[in-house]
Amino acid sequence: MKKRLLLNIVIFLTICTVNAQTFELSSEIRPRFENRHGFKTLILPAEEGANFISQRTRLNVDFQQEKLKVGISLQNIRVWGDVSTLAANDNANSFHQAWAQYQFSDQFSLKFGRQEIIYDDSRIFGNVGWAQQARSFDAAVAKIKTSEKGRLDIGYSLNNDSEQLVNSLYTNVAGYKTFQYAWYHTQIQNFGLSFLLLNNGVEFLNTSSEEELNYSQTFGSRATYKLGKLSIDGAVYFQSGKILNTTVSANYLGGNMQYKASNHFNFELGIEYLSGKDMNDSSTKIKSFNPVFGTNHKFNGFMDYFYVGNHLNSVGLLDIHATILYSKDKFSAKITPHVFSSAAEIYNAGVKESNNLGTEIDLVLGYNVAKNVSINAGYSKMFGTNSLEVLKGGDSSENNSWAWLMITFKPTLFTSK
Repeated sequence: MKKRLLLNIVIFLTICTVNAQTFELSSEIRPRFENRHGFKTLILPAEEGANFISQRTRLNVDFQQEKLKVGISLQNIRVWGDVSTLAANDNANSFHQAWAQYQFSDQFSLKFGRQEIIYDDSRIFGNVGWAQQARSFDAAVAKIKTSEKGRLDIGYSLNNDSEQLVNSLYTNVAGYKTFQYAWYHTQIQNFGLSFLLLNNGVEFLNTSSEEELNYSQTFGSRATYKLGKLSIDGAVYFQSGKILNTTVSANYLGGNMQYKASNHFNFELGIEYLSGKDMNDSSTKIKSFNPVFGTNHKFNGFMDYFYVGNHLNSVGLLDIHATILYSKDKFSAKITPHVFSSAAEIYNAGVKESNNLGTEIDLVLGYNVAKNVSINAGYSKMFGTNSLEVLKGGDSSENNSWAWLMITFKPTLFTSK
């Protein structure tokens, strides 16, 4: 079976090479060591930290013939040792991407299949590139060029667990049953402006054990402006609709200012506000903002205490952060302190606690060994508070830290033009 599969792949690649106007075969191998000691949540004194090595392996095919483009990304995700050295089968092989796009005209194209969807700064739609498995969607996207610098994308997705003869409840393994969205972006000299509207449907059984589909909406805008060495961006989003028959009313506000002090130094100051709900609020309304499909590891500290599979329907977040970035030749270094507070009130046994959740400091180092080989390392530490203990459990006085080392190989194996 494996020999036949390998032969079919070789035949497929040969046919693609012969018939393509552009054909590229590339790969990525990315092992990463991590030491987690209070990662995502505060550690307890009796607990020991975890050490492991995970790895992403990808084989990417990019094909273009006249107006047709095809992208395929085969992926294997593993933790070293998760299968036997004599294993006949592997655990996590998948198609990270498998899409086709046809350019009907200079202004209009359609893209179908498994694909990454990334917009703006990845706050609402992102590919979660840090995660070894990353994120991709089964979707259809219409891409419309509205003007020389204007672009409109309209997307649609419909999910099911399998091919079926009769309708059945979707398990929501993808996190949604269906979505529709529209994203528009234009650039006017140094000013960029985007608008996003997402209608996200989740299927569930209501209290009468009847199948029901609720829709929630995320809508808003992001703007960027650049003047010389100064860059500014800001975004505002709102959420409405219903989730599990519960009304949604939440909001987001964020902004950053970057200054390029020299060829080697950059400085950044930023703030994010994600609405939350007071812990003594007895209403059923959802007031906590959810970044939905965002690349959440990129935001609110690299230790993933907030919105990376956690901190949903909670007290929200206020994140004030600053970054100093240094780069020269093949080397780069970045340090970012985050000061975290809750957006809503925290209570413990009826007693109001401080909104201060603590401070996290992230340090990241990078070195480009070659064009297709890079080494990155990082160390982060969370200085939590009693209020963070109320939300997360654990012990804020412990050494809550995280260290990692990652090597990325991204060679281009073959190119034909």
